[in-house]
Amino acid sequence: MARPNQPPRGATIVDVAARAGVSSMTVSRVINGRSGVSAATRDAVEEAIRELAYTPNVAARSLVTSTELRIGVIYSNASNAFMSEFLTGVFEEASARGARLSLLKGEGGRPPPAAAIEEMAASGISGVLLAPPLGEAPEVQRVLREAGCIRAAVGAYQSPETICVRIDDRAAAYQMTRHLLELGHRRLGFVLGNPDQAASAERMAGFYAAVRETGGVDVQVAQGDFTYVSGLAAAEQLLSSASRPTAIFASNDDMAAAVVSVAHRRHLDVPGELAVAGFDDTTAAITLWPPLTTVHQPVRALAAEALGLLIAEIAVRGGKSRVPRESILDHGIVERQSTAPLSADPS
Repeated sequence: MARPNQPPRGATIVDVAARAGVSSMTVSRVINGRSGVSAATRDAVEEAIRELAYTPNVAARSLVTSTELRIGVIYSNASNAFMSEFLTGVFEEASARGARLSLLKGEGGRPPPAAAIEEMAASGISGVLLAPPLGEAPEVQRVLREAGCIRAAVGAYQSPETICVRIDDRAAAYQMTRHLLELGHRRLGFVLGNPDQAASAERMAGFYAAVRETGGVDVQVAQGDFTYVSGLAAAEQLLSSASRPTAIFASNDDMAAAVVSVAHRRHLDVPGELAVAGFDDTTAAITLWPPLTTVHQPVRALAAEALGLLIAEIAVRGGKSRVPRESILDHGIVERQSTAPLSADPS
């Protein structure tokens, strides 16, 4: 029978933190005997542990003194196709390197709650890998910074605190836009990505850089957020124009697939009456008709590279790190059947 005032069995580190009035990070420091905790705070945490009959996870505790690698992977990406590629790259690299993975997913495209991230950070993980867009999420970065977590991010831009692995989004978008212009298109639509992500701004900058080099180009822009649904709305906006584009470049494959869907619904031939291009080269690019011309972003390789650099940084923790803070992988333009030269009569 439980003693009076004793909570049910199975108290977590979050329960201990709440009882002691401190963060989960502080509880973790006390449990693992780390410095940076005052005597009064340490006493409060230890008292809460006794009151709650909390037993730290033995496997998590062993990570403090063993060479076992346990990597936290935090993700919340609206594109299922992108995440499938990302996680495949992570799983393959983790298997090759003997690392265990702990996954934490945010819902609805939003980051996981801060408390969930704190609990993961306090569980004994060696480092954290962030899928886009979480490498640029201020609250996620704040929690991990306060926890002292080593971290790497895919798709994020240079940060002194985080290893960033990406492609050159601006150059990739420039090259795709040049491809459309070289096909003769002069009425271009562009679907923007999530405005909270640096990659979106870089892709837009690349698009406009190509346009500025060519005279007589009419540009129409619609806002998206990298989701298929946002691509539908953007396509409706662009294709409802009195002078509709003859080519639309969407900032990812999911939104490009949505553009193709709306074009079909409006009985527009792709690419005869409308050329469509995407970005990522995920499975979404080859599972619709016609298959998408797109920017090849090596998502699996990006994920594997980020995990490899994270593990290298973990290995030298406490010493002078020589691990690159930023790694930029190659991209390419993949031409498929969704783009074609401008017809003689673009109306």
